[in-house]
Amino acid sequence: MRTWTPQQLAAAAGAELGGPTRPSPGAAVPGDGRDVAGPVRVTIDSRDAGPGDLFVGLPGTRVDGGRYAAGALAHGAWGVLVAPEHAEAAAVVAPVDAVVLTAADPLAALQRLATAWRRDLRSQVIAVTGSTGKTSTKDILAAMLQPHRRTVATHENLNTEIGLPLTVLSAPPGTEVLVLELAMRGAGQIAELASIAEPDVGVITNVGPVHVELLGSVEAVAAAKAELLAGLRPGATAVLPADEPLLEPHLRDDLRTVRFGPGGEVTDADLAGLKLGFDSAHMRLNATAALAAARAVGVEPAGRIEIALSAMRGQVRRFAGDITVVEDCYNANPMSMRAALDDLQRSASGRRVAVLGDMLELGPDAGSLHAQIGDHAREAGVELLLTVGPQAAAMRGDRAVASAAEAAVLLAGLLEPGDTVLVKASRGVGLEAVVAALAEAAEAA
Repeated sequence: MRTWTPQQLAAAAGAELGGPTRPSPGAAVPGDGRDVAGPVRVTIDSRDAGPGDLFVGLPGTRVDGGRYAAGALAHGAWGVLVAPEHAEAAAVVAPVDAVVLTAADPLAALQRLATAWRRDLRSQVIAVTGSTGKTSTKDILAAMLQPHRRTVATHENLNTEIGLPLTVLSAPPGTEVLVLELAMRGAGQIAELASIAEPDVGVITNVGPVHVELLGSVEAVAAAKAELLAGLRPGATAVLPADEPLLEPHLRDDLRTVRFGPGGEVTDADLAGLKLGFDSAHMRLNATAALAAARAVGVEPAGRIEIALSAMRGQVRRFAGDITVVEDCYNANPMSMRAALDDLQRSASGRRVAVLGDMLELGPDAGSLHAQIGDHAREAGVELLLTVGPQAAAMRGDRAVASAAEAAVLLAGLLEPGDTVLVKASRGVGLEAVVAALAEAAEAA
């Protein structure tokens, strides 16, 4: 956005343009017709705001970020975007040439700004959602594209109505492909994110019993994910699993639909020419979705794909005593739990150990779904099952504890040389504490 004038930026955001109340004589003031370069970056953290940054003060449930606009300007921020009640205080302290943008709804203004920048970039946009595997698919897809196109992808979990606009606005001029992950916490959110991103390609990795507590049924989950299909322009490409009938009612005749997985147009056989660095079944399925999306924007990956998976999503860590830990504790649901247990069965050469915690937001069937995972763990050859949390107790493991801290202490005394340990739960359980404790013990040894 460095090439945008403050006037252009204000128009794009639907905001009013102002500046310092006491400019020095002869200084260029935003709005007076003289050139003032635009911002380099957008941030919502006033502590992170510095020269070249536009700080957006978002109202929150506990704190209104607009209160910190003056501090951001004091640290040299290019300008601020705030609600009207904070504009005057910001303008009083604003240095000469600082920009004060005012909008009744700063979040909506941030989102409009992102859409305008997406259009200005003229990048191809790929949006990825799904009940499981969307982050890994996004990571794999970005790795496939980066050797061929200037690519920007969602960092970690910047996949919400706030994070997605920030991702778009972080893309520098010349970006050719944006890979955007779309989160879903309820009906309407995917539609909102799609309207901001205006994707050319929409990827739905799968549909499963995730967020059923919020939406009521798996069919409602499918409808929420399918909001991405409704948000695609005519002629765009939809990349969908080959075996998901719940998406069928939401298909559109004016989209190009590509199926991935067994029975689809892109299958595991298409990965033959790629060196991916993993061979688990669920990750290879994610890779077929990523490959279908890459092909949709004209890229044919080949050779070694250097994939940097987001944190806590299946990273394999090795510790002293020949202990292998699979750190997959960012999220969990019945689909991803089964896939991870199947991979543990296939890959472990020694004793199979699983530390499994609560799967959250499963609704009234949570008890039976947790019990089924316990059964599946035993079928997958897990020899030591440690459960964490009240819902996970229904898995009927060998040992049960209430918290991640207790699990960390208990597990250390149960491990044996050669063990492979799967650590997996919903994010709220905090099972990364178990992996951190093992790492700390290994360093102290």
